[in-house]
Amino acid sequence: MTEKATSGKATWKRVVQALISIGIVVGIFIGVLPRFASYSDVWATIRDMTGLELFGLVMAGVWNIVTYWFVMVAVLPGLKYRQAAVVNQASTAVANTLPGGGAIGVGVTYAMYTSWGFGKAEIALSALVSGIWNNFAKLGFPVAALALLALSGDLTPARITAAVVGIAVLAGAVVGFCLVLKSDRLARAVGTRLGAVVSRLRGLLRRDPVGDWGASAAAFREETIGLLRTRWLALTVATAISHFSLFAVLWLTIRNVVPGDTPVSMIQVFAAFAFVRLISAIPITPGGLGVVELGYTAALTIGLSAVSEANIVAAVLLFRAITFFMPIPFGAIAYTFWRRNRSWRMTEAERLALEAG
Repeated sequence: MTEKATSGKATWKRVVQALISIGIVVGIFIGVLPRFASYSDVWATIRDMTGLELFGLVMAGVWNIVTYWFVMVAVLPGLKYRQAAVVNQASTAVANTLPGGGAIGVGVTYAMYTSWGFGKAEIALSALVSGIWNNFAKLGFPVAALALLALSGDLTPARITAAVVGIAVLAGAVVGFCLVLKSDRLARAVGTRLGAVVSRLRGLLRRDPVGDWGASAAAFREETIGLLRTRWLALTVATAISHFSLFAVLWLTIRNVVPGDTPVSMIQVFAAFAFVRLISAIPITPGGLGVVELGYTAALTIGLSAVSEANIVAAVLLFRAITFFMPIPFGAIAYTFWRRNRSWRMTEAERLALEAG
């Protein structure tokens, strides 16, 4: 297959993905959410909020943005908070606006990091380890939510099944990760086996096999051990703060929008948050747009009156406006700043010399 044909095929693939994403988003916002509440009722509910309430929610949203900078600094030695702010906002804006934006956001992150003198191995390690910790949190939150539901007496057979599955998946992921870190031989074996599977799949697509994943896994093991030896606690605390801060924005939004007599408890909101976070890990639409809104609405409106449903939808949409849309203009500013600011730019050798000296 020629390079031109491959490029054309990739372009069509992106176009189809974009059309599918747009179709899903339009279908949810036009065809599904209005079944729960009319947008006029939603807007009237939001308009009744005071300026102080809106300001408080925006500040909570800003804090939520800041908390992920802690994760980035913890997982990449030498990174400054100001740099983390620029990278996080720019990559988030891309991920939230473009089909396949997650992958493009990774490219933006890589370009920024390399322009500041960080090496490829450091960047890859930081992305992998922070991704693993975030996925551990996304797997762990549903388990914690189900435990809280059990303590509150609101546990059904379906939720018990979900709890067992969740615990098994989380335990398997943690044990597998620990085993890979414990044994060089096991790390090589796992990497080699995964590489063989991926190479076989690539062969079906008439693509070249991958390289030596066994050696890559062994190198990843050594680098990860070196990083986690001194930073595992900071990374764990930062990851927990980041996830709980996002939940806090959701809970505060619901408390400010939904009347206090509506039967929606903090545990129910936390359970909805935990499971929607898990579902949103699948990149169906940019930033989970539409899918997340529908997930929260469906989970939180069970058994409620039409008036309460309208309040829940209003809270969910306001929450998403704060956490999804608000970072986008900040990201545009951050990207523009990176393009124009040359004072932070340096080679890897210059950065290492600066840190040593």
